[in-house]
Amino acid sequence: MPVKVGFISLGCPKNRVDSEIMLGCLRRAQYELTGDIENAEIIVVNTCGFITAAKEESIAAILEAARFKETGRCRSLLVAGCLAQRYGGALLEEMPEIDGVMGTGSVPEIISVLNRMETGARPLAVGSPLYRHPGAGSRVLTTPGHTAYIKIAEGCDSRCSYCAIPDIRGPYRSRPQEDIVAEARDLCDRGARELIIVAQETTRYGIDLSGRFALVELLAQIEKLPCRWIRLMYCHPDSLTDELVALLAGSEKICRYIDIPLQHASKRVLQLMNRKGSRHELLGLVRRLRRSIPGLTLRTTFLVGFPGETEAEFQELMDFMTEARFERAGVFGFSPEEGTPAASLPGQLDELIIKERVERAMILQQGISLEHNRALIGRELAVLVEGWDDGQKMYRGRGEGDAPEIDGRVYFASRGEPRTGGFVRVRVLDAGEYDLSGVQVE
Repeated sequence: MPVKVGFISLGCPKNRVDSEIMLGCLRRAQYELTGDIENAEIIVVNTCGFITAAKEESIAAILEAARFKETGRCRSLLVAGCLAQRYGGALLEEMPEIDGVMGTGSVPEIISVLNRMETGARPLAVGSPLYRHPGAGSRVLTTPGHTAYIKIAEGCDSRCSYCAIPDIRGPYRSRPQEDIVAEARDLCDRGARELIIVAQETTRYGIDLSGRFALVELLAQIEKLPCRWIRLMYCHPDSLTDELVALLAGSEKICRYIDIPLQHASKRVLQLMNRKGSRHELLGLVRRLRRSIPGLTLRTTFLVGFPGETEAEFQELMDFMTEARFERAGVFGFSPEEGTPAASLPGQLDELIIKERVERAMILQQGISLEHNRALIGRELAVLVEGWDDGQKMYRGRGEGDAPEIDGRVYFASRGEPRTGGFVRVRVLDAGEYDLSGVQVE
């Protein structure tokens, strides 16, 4: 009988792609994949280790999985991913429940790691974070079949002072264009209608291959494929070129949606973060994007409570948010990450101050988001159908301005039975801070 493997994947979409590659390796090796963790003989937890809250979530997931050694059928527990890359030796030493640890550079080696575990060894497969994406057909998708992520690059060179990603994931490495296009074609052949482009910095794509930004050329090739939407995540403001903006403005397939994490608006705080820009420059960028791409939805993230951030600098960020009026924004509190320059900066703020600033910024953003959504009442939107929602007693989907899992949804009534993965037009009748509701018109 095939060995049953259960998988728990945490963190960002980039980590999800790694999980899907590992699942593909397991399937090809004749393991049986199961979503019933209680009956899994092997449990793999692919962890996140980006910030303190993510590390705590990962530890909790490991302990929960370990519980099935007593209450379920689990005989082996493998911990993979970012937390494993950062703290692999400590995890094995301090958590006897773990039977093996595998870092971010060992993704394609999961079968050999499991084989070593089966002999009674407790492998520590943590070395260089570099590995080559195996390419088209290698993944088992964990997203609905109509939506798929494509990771076009790995690692990061930016060295923001608060971020451990370069140590966890290594330097920036673009995948060859032909490999990405082949994978995108394969995903379309498998039914994907929405392709979501991800990397640590998607707009930096190609710089390490040819010395220039090549995302425009890549997107031009993906546009030729039979998908409906192409969505860009994790765009860096320093590499958002005029050519890319022009492509987005004229494309029928690339969503009028840009995820562009800005982190702050105070020039001094940005400099401490080892990032460029100022409130004036970033506001100019936002205005240029809106002017160039009518109907654009802008998503960003901000980091508040950075060491030394004064009340005046926090208020400068709030004023910037009021001026820029982002349709979507996430606000996170600073946490000192071991080994990063920011962790040892003077002026570390009290957790209560950080929490209060996060709450104030989110209240402001919720009001802005509500105004944006209410402005859509009466309009018709193209919506990607995601299925029936028992809680709302309506169908649910996402508009062009909504990325899965992080943005809102569109709930709608329909006289028919719209096909999951298909597209319908919905007239918006009501709006909240995050979600819209309406009725299908065609």
